[in-house]
Amino acid sequence: MSILNKKKITTELKFVYSENNTLSIIFQNNDLLLGVTGEFNNNLKELEKITETNLYSRGNSILVKSDAKKNDIIKNAIQFLTEQYLNNGTIEKKDIISSINNFMIKENNDFKKKIEYIIKTPKKSVIPRSERQKEYVRALKESDIIISAGPAGTGKTFLSVAVALTMLLEKKIERIILSRPAVEAGERLGFLPGDMREKVDPYLRPLYDSLYDLLDFEKIQKKIEIGDIEIAPLAFMRGRTLKNSFAILDEAQNATDTQIKMFLTRIGENSKIVINGDPSQIDLPNKSLSGLNRSKKLLGHLNEISVVDFDHKDVVRHPLVSKIVKAYSDKSTEG
Repeated sequence: MSILNKKKITTELKFVYSENNTLSIIFQNNDLLLGVTGEFNNNLKELEKITETNLYSRGNSILVKSDAKKNDIIKNAIQFLTEQYLNNGTIEKKDIISSINNFMIKENNDFKKKIEYIIKTPKKSVIPRSERQKEYVRALKESDIIISAGPAGTGKTFLSVAVALTMLLEKKIERIILSRPAVEAGERLGFLPGDMREKVDPYLRPLYDSLYDLLDFEKIQKKIEIGDIEIAPLAFMRGRTLKNSFAILDEAQNATDTQIKMFLTRIGENSKIVINGDPSQIDLPNKSLSGLNRSKKLLGHLNEISVVDFDHKDVVRHPLVSKIVKAYSDKSTEG
């Protein structure tokens, strides 16, 4: 976020408190108001739901009728959403969820501390949404090898792709390599139509999705065509040495110990390697063959390698995802 945007928030918004615990949030710019409230006030409705408050859009104002504590929560949330809209020109559902996150509010109020962790991509500014995500971003920038494990929705893939893309665009590296094990979940590759690329593309789709979320489709396609971005199944990595590269192995819980060792030892000069996975979603026929947890145990003590473990509190998708992840985690603990 630019300092200009930070100053703009304070000039665009005015907060007026009434004696009956009503807070009026007055917007100086109607276009900004529409951007924050969303089409048909959908953003306000979502904020109402997750804060259990009553919000009303009246003219150029948002009215909050609640107790003092919840009024402050909404005030901070609207400031956060205003900043997101000024930075990215849009507000996503995860932004609304983050707007009431104590970590996000604390970070939002400490601009100097926060700016260090902002990942600026052509389409949006990406920010860590939990303390663990901030630790992960720090590791992605400072360590040669990063191993992360945790449930779906914790930002492992998205954040690593975002950091890799900024390094490529800033010419700090020459190439991004994105890889996943092509492990079938009930359907074998041989039964899928098409050539090898068409067969493995469904397994690599989440990596494409992260790229398209950060840079225009045409530019991503161009970089894939000229080799600046390479997306390939893990089996294609054997025998290579990766120089001036940022290599990410996603879904590493489905890679064996030998495969992860092979991928890690591809590292060359001026390169980073990231291993991401969710130990609770192993699709290998024999789950004990998964090499993700073993790699953490064997390599976690090395100074050049960072290990980051996420849990349900770091989930940034729908709030229900965090509850589902926690429920399953609690069940497995019970045995």
